[in-house]
Amino acid sequence: MSDLLVTTHTPILRSGQTMRTYGIARALAAGAGLTLLYARFEGDRPDEAFASIPGIELREALPSRGAARLLAYGRARLRGVPDGFARGISPELAGEAERLSAAPGRGRVIADGPIAAAALAGLARRRPVVYNAHNLESAFRHELADPGAASGSLRRFERGLLARASESWMVSERDLAAAAELCPRANLRYVPNVVDVVAIEPVTPPPDPQAVFVANFAYEPNRTGLRFLLDEVFPLLWRQLPQARLMLVGAGLEQPPSDDPRIRVAGFVEDLRAAYASARCAVVPLLQGGGTPLKFVEALAYGLPVLATPRAAAGLSVRDGVDCLLAGDAQEFAAKLTGVLRDGAPEIGARGRRLALDRYSVEALTRLLA
Repeated sequence: MSDLLVTTHTPILRSGQTMRTYGIARALAAGAGLTLLYARFEGDRPDEAFASIPGIELREALPSRGAARLLAYGRARLRGVPDGFARGISPELAGEAERLSAAPGRGRVIADGPIAAAALAGLARRRPVVYNAHNLESAFRHELADPGAASGSLRRFERGLLARASESWMVSERDLAAAAELCPRANLRYVPNVVDVVAIEPVTPPPDPQAVFVANFAYEPNRTGLRFLLDEVFPLLWRQLPQARLMLVGAGLEQPPSDDPRIRVAGFVEDLRAAYASARCAVVPLLQGGGTPLKFVEALAYGLPVLATPRAAAGLSVRDGVDCLLAGDAQEFAAKLTGVLRDGAPEIGARGRRLALDRYSVEALTRLLA
């Protein structure tokens, strides 16, 4: 029976959220096929990466504008949907999802993220709807510069999503535990972030002492991690390895974050292979945020040694010194980065790729969701 995946964004690979959607879509389509219903937002048409998934059918719902959209927003707010999520509610998306869910041979209906789950609240009262969570939002948003996140409204909203869903797919064991505490009667399932590991050829790190940080820098936890690198880590690193460089890859940096020529800004790039191939290691210096950073998994897939904070690694089954390197403060981060940039760590990179194949590949997720 063909599943139905409902998302509130045009399916384009521009963020960790859409990368999770892509992995889920690949795994579901590999079964009995998949209809992916989306609302046009942040892109006019789907990426070829989505359109070329074997067994997928893409369907678009055109969101309303003006008074109709304002009315939908008001109704969502009255139901307790937080402001930022209520703005994305599309009655056209919900209506088309209801129609497609009734198609003969329809399998699971999956709401991709909290906005889609809120939009399908009515449908969830009449048939089972799975909630694919990208994060447990209430577990970390209070750490960000969001004045409304500290209230209990987000927890109440998210508790309702978990209670209403026939099953909720959580991205990490940590999110599973927090979701169970938030809503003890929720039906929870561990569904990790994955990448197309088989399609990624491992890189051979160069001798140059360069690290790479791949991220969407419009996301506050990534900006905070960047400041941690620039203000605390690299001044210590440069005392031991003055020629060390850092390449920043990804959108969201409107101006260079440093005048030092050893900090290079590549911006958004279509093909990340060259960026990973230019570095001796990838860094994931997150101090905030939830879920599992997909760029962490992606770097593992390229066979590149990954140096990360414990917060970044909390959602992954990684072991310090075995398939990645972990550092809890600036001094430890600088010391381990000095070592891997100077000496390399090919054995850690190779074990990290094997872990990605075994646990965080599309094939592994297909088996899990079958």
